[in-house]
Amino acid sequence: SRTGGGRGRPRSFYGWKRIGWGQKGARNMRFTKMEGLGNDYIYLNCLEETPADLPELSRRLSHRHFGVGADGLICIRPGRTGDFTMEMYNADGSRGAMCGNGIRCVGKYVYDRGLTRETCLTIDTDAGPRHLELHVLGEVVDRVTVDMGTVEVSAPVPVEAAGERFTVVPANAGNPHGVIFCEDPEAVELERAQKEADL
Repeated sequence: SRTGGGRGRPRSFYGWKRIGWGQKGARNMRFTKMEGLGNDYIYLNCLEETPADLPELSRRLSHRHFGVGADGLICIRPGRTGDFTMEMYNADGSRGAMCGNGIRCVGKYVYDRGLTRETCLTIDTDAGPRHLELHVLGEVVDRVTVDMGTVEVSAPVPVEAAGERFTVVPANAGNPHGVIFCEDPEAVELERAQKEADL
């Protein structure tokens, strides 16, 4: 079932997956797939038990055709100094530090699953602690606001892609972004430029 729908609101899908295909000792694993503004991750409750080899698990489960399909895997662990810890793996198995939409879904997960009744949370990440405000409607989280902290902006970088020359401003709020200022975003082939420039 999908919950908390609506534009910009975290949504979730609950299910299970059999891991260890063709191997002795294969077992079922419960997961929750959640999406916020198009960023979708597979969420695991790792407060008491953690599966082995999380990078490989992220690669297998994140595969769009042979797995669950996601941008990566997020494990929810006990907080180091905050309420909970978000441990994030990208679809290729590499570690990620932070995702704004990903952490918003963490807030919805822990509240809707009854792991907390607090509506102001501190989540530890590899990019540092992030503060969430949960907006509850009825008994479930409808929206989540995250304080992303100070964005680190670096010097502009000239990039040639898609037959055009762009000025890209590197910006980092825990995860790197490339910002392009333009008068008409619809006139720029952003997906093609991103792939060619490897942004």
